Amino acid sequence: MTPYEGRSDRLAELVAERELDALLITHMLSVRYLTGFRGTNAVCVLTPERRTFFTDFRYTERAEAEVEGWERADAARELVPEAAKLLNGKSGFDDVHMSVSEHCKLIETVEDRAELVAAGGLVEKLRRTKDEGELSAIAEAAKLADDVYRHTLERGLAGRTEKEVASVAVAGIRELGAEPSFPPIVAAGPNAALPHADPGDRPIGPNELIVFDMGAELDSYCSDCTRTFATGDPGGEATAVYEATLRAQLAGLDAVRPGIAGTDADAAARAVIEEAGHGERFGHGLGHGVGLEVHEAPRLSTVSDDVLGEGEVVTVEPGIYLPGRFGVRIEDLVVVSADGTRILTGLPKELTVVD
Repeated sequence: MTPYEGRSDRLAELVAERELDALLITHMLSVRYLTGFRGTNAVCVLTPERRTFFTDFRYTERAEAEVEGWERADAARELVPEAAKLLNGKSGFDDVHMSVSEHCKLIETVEDRAELVAAGGLVEKLRRTKDEGELSAIAEAAKLADDVYRHTLERGLAGRTEKEVASVAVAGIRELGAEPSFPPIVAAGPNAALPHADPGDRPIGPNELIVFDMGAELDSYCSDCTRTFATGDPGGEATAVYEATLRAQLAGLDAVRPGIAGTDADAAARAVIEEAGHGERFGHGLGHGVGLEVHEAPRLSTVSDDVLGEGEVVTVEPGIYLPGRFGVRIEDLVVVSADGTRILTGLPKELTVVD
């Protein structure tokens, strides 16, 4: 049995649990996860009797080469109306990713043949637990990003603009055959107090902290890593904030294990930052899942409903941000395992000075 057939079988079990007669899958990453198809236009219909993959003429040959375990059907470019003809009875659709226009076409096509039921998140539930092939792909993406970090830092930080550093990182990722999993964040000095700062034209000065957040997408799977560097002695307060963030990050890593609630993992790191007197300066969650998307389930935050399970991949990334002054974030990418965590990011975490 191929990994794709196994995934489809597990999805069929979830569909049966929801007492659905069919499921329409329209989100392209979910289609890729289930079938192996890497084109840009496809939908799937899963019923107890059939598993049907639809694409248009442009991708017919590609589908023949890539799609495993699904009956293939050609259609016009607007695939939803064609796929909807297979829906009968209680039929689920992805209300999370489907556009309003697609939903209208779906309703027009099924008429009274099917009862449409919002069923977004079923495939995403499966995607949370990675198989060995997926874990290997994510680990390779993380290793590639580590190599690009080292290459970029060798060229120095002080005197270069944030944009220049980010451009070097993007070029390095692409030279190694990958793509950035998101636009890199390079934020120095006061800009580092902005958690999602855009790299700007400001030159990086001496004795500053630089938040550098980067990831790679390789063979469809993503990585994510943040380190905070210095261009000299950033001062006693900045060093103390860095050390508090590192303690919080280690506490978060220690908390991550199968069965822990996302809220509790977040709380373990947040307590350290609160004890250091900066609780109000840690405004985002501790982490998020990573896989085909760089931000996916599960979530580690104060409002998470998730409980972590073995085989999931999450970030652990506390931060402290002092507006107008500086910021610190330290992030690892980890696999939730029976023994706690397996860290995929390989860069050191002590405060590193880069000239």
